[in-house]
Amino acid sequence: MDSQLLLVILNLVACGSALKLTRYSDVQVKEFAWKNCGKPDAPAVLKSLSVSPDPISIPGDLMASASGSTAVELAAPLSLNVTLEKEVAGFWVKIPCLDELGSCHYPDACDILTHLIPPGQDCPEPLHSYGLPCRCPFKAGSYSLPKSDFYLPYLDLPYWLTNGNYRAQGVLGSKGEELGCVKLTLSLASSTNNDNLV
Repeated sequence: MDSQLLLVILNLVACGSALKLTRYSDVQVKEFAWKNCGKPDAPAVLKSLSVSPDPISIPGDLMASASGSTAVELAAPLSLNVTLEKEVAGFWVKIPCLDELGSCHYPDACDILTHLIPPGQDCPEPLHSYGLPCRCPFKAGSYSLPKSDFYLPYLDLPYWLTNGNYRAQGVLGSKGEELGCVKLTLSLASSTNNDNLV
């Protein structure tokens, strides 16, 4: 389901790989919005996604709820194509794929989820409490996360992913067929902690 696509995108941003990262002590996420961008008969659909407060402070507390459905089982290999753009002087500029961040193609999102949450390890809260899966396969059906509280820790980001307006699109596919698509828009405002990470 597309809420899993959102989870994959957020986890990729959080994992950063070999980039030179900077610790940001105060990140504000403003004007967060989303919409489905798949075909009307897409098998995987994000039905609702709500986050508050606006702006979201990182580090800080977040309340979120989501629901979605998939008409087919989502199993490996599950491709994910991400397009990330930043607004520069009134124009949207595509950010290239740099060390697996930016506008990237991921051949199997299931592998990424397995790496983040290895088999045998419980799904993180609140997914675990609500019996929601966090690894492939995701069985066909409906999924719902009631309003839940999260704590967002300090954020380590590459220097090019800081202040500005962003939009991202994620397209989930399998065997050459598009399964679902979601678009996100947001604005970031940040200040550094002066601790550069290598």
